[in-house]
Amino acid sequence: MTGIVYKSTGSWYNVKAEEGTFYQCRIKGKFRMQGIKSTNPIAVGDVVEFNLETVGDETRGVITDIHDRRNYIIRKSVNLSKRTHIIAANIDIAFLMITLKDPVTFTDFIDRFLVTIEAYDVRPVLLFNKIDTYTEEELSDVKYLTEVYRNIGYTCIGVSAKTGKNLDQVKELMIGQTSIFSGHSGVGKSTLINCLEPTLKLKTAEISEQHKQGLHTTTFAEMYDLSFDARIIDTPGIKGFGIVNMERYEIGDYFPEFFERKSACKFNNCLHIDEPKCAVKAALENNEIAWSRYKSYLQILEGEDENYRTDIYGEN
Repeated sequence: MTGIVYKSTGSWYNVKAEEGTFYQCRIKGKFRMQGIKSTNPIAVGDVVEFNLETVGDETRGVITDIHDRRNYIIRKSVNLSKRTHIIAANIDIAFLMITLKDPVTFTDFIDRFLVTIEAYDVRPVLLFNKIDTYTEEELSDVKYLTEVYRNIGYTCIGVSAKTGKNLDQVKELMIGQTSIFSGHSGVGKSTLINCLEPTLKLKTAEISEQHKQGLHTTTFAEMYDLSFDARIIDTPGIKGFGIVNMERYEIGDYFPEFFERKSACKFNNCLHIDEPKCAVKAALENNEIAWSRYKSYLQILEGEDENYRTDIYGEN
């Protein structure tokens, strides 16, 4: 039988068969891992083959094979930094939820997310949430950031999970697609998803007043079928993205505004640091490229830890 993994808890997988029935399944044997080392052999969104078995009065599945992944999103394993964890597979759109406060989403985090998404061939969309709570100055900051990312070519939408503002635009993008919602804990992922599909009733939690961070409400990634011909994958709050399996000379290719200027650089292998006649550095000096983006690029290039933070404009 063929099915899609809707939830993984580490040892058991909730799989939806082609005819629509859900089965609790376990793994049999080892799986091909597409050339990467991962802490989880199967992820939400994977298409798998499984056989049914009867244990007492219960029918369960045994997963025997995994189909090739069209794409997937990974991050560094929390406990094993040299290994990776697959967040989800076979995704059409990756929504990143961004907040200016409670908690703060810094530009380096946004850029690491975008580089990861670009590398794994998923369409990113940036959602600037909680716009109903911002002051005039904060709304100006949101406008600045949306201009930076729209100029690169990314879709940016200002939303309010609380009031429902602009969620019709989000829903329209989701129709017929499998989407993933990511961001720091507390940015309002579960609240927004509940707003899109109130019958789901995902757990939400208030922001911690002491640390101004969100409380973790999603333990495992899980996919849901929605009433308007869409699927979403809700993920645990992510503290940071690790850039993995990427050579230094490749990193600039996943910054679209760098890549489009690369051919104008004097050297084919230009790293855009101190090489002469670098088109990227020239564009940077002419304010055609945002300094926050360039600083994120240098961070990734030098392998700095993703917990390093810049302010909203990318300045130390």
